[in-house]
Amino acid sequence: MELGKTTTLKSILNLITPDKGEIKIFGLDIKQNEKKIKEDIGVVLDDSFFSEYLNPTDINKIMKNIYKKWDEKLYFKYIEDFKLPKNKMSKEFSSGMKMKLKIAVALSHNPKLLILDEPTSGLDPVARSEILDIFQEFIQNGENSILVSSHITSDLEHIADYITFINDGEIVLSKTRDELLDKYGIVKCSKEEFKKIDKKDYLKFKVNRYEYDVLVEDRAEFNRKYDFKIIDKPTLDDIMLIYIKGEKIR
Repeated sequence: MELGKTTTLKSILNLITPDKGEIKIFGLDIKQNEKKIKEDIGVVLDDSFFSEYLNPTDINKIMKNIYKKWDEKLYFKYIEDFKLPKNKMSKEFSSGMKMKLKIAVALSHNPKLLILDEPTSGLDPVARSEILDIFQEFIQNGENSILVSSHITSDLEHIADYITFINDGEIVLSKTRDELLDKYGIVKCSKEEFKKIDKKDYLKFKVNRYEYDVLVEDRAEFNRKYDFKIIDKPTLDDIMLIYIKGEKIR
C-alpha cells in the first residue's frame, strides 16, 4: 500500500488496513480500541457519509444516537453560527455550506482530536478564512489537536505546528512550521556563484532561466559562511517546489 495523505488518514481511522505496523491514538491501538478512540475524534473527510437528502435536523437525530457525548445544543449553535438552514436538504447547499455542516458534526461531540482531509479545498477566500478561524479556536485551550491533510500550504502556514510532506508515497520532510519558515532560506545566485557553495551546505537546488534557487536549512548560518546578496525567506510552496523539482549533486 502506497503511503499518501488520504491513505494515511483512512489507516488512522481503521477504514483501510495498512500492510504493516501499528497505529496508536491517545496511546491506544486503533484496532483494539476503535469505538473508544472514535468517541474522542471528529472527522471531516472528502466523502460526506451523509445522504444529500438529509437536512441538518435529520443529521442531529442520527448523530445523537451514535455518540455518547453528542451535544445537541452545541450542534445547533454551530448550525446557527454558520447560517445553515435547519430544514433544507444538504444537496441544495453550496460547497462551503456542506463543509461547514461536516465541521459542525465533527465538533459537536467535544472531540479531543480533529482529523481533516482537504477541509478548505474548493472554498472561496471568505469561507476558508471562517473555517480556519474555527480550527484556531478549537486548539486554543492547548488540549485539543488537529491532524489536517491539505495541498493548500498557505492554510498550513496559519494553523499548523508541524509539517510532514509526502511525495510519491515517501515522507520527504517532517519539521516544525517555525523551523521551516524561520530558519530555511532560498539563495538566489548565478551558476558561477553556485559552484562556490559546498554541497553539504545546501539541501537542493533548482535551475531557472537566469539564476539558481538554492534551498538551505539555516539561512543565518549560510549567511555567516558565504557572502551572497539575496537569501529569501521561503514560503512552504517554495520549499515543496524545490524539494520536488530540485536536484542535489552527490
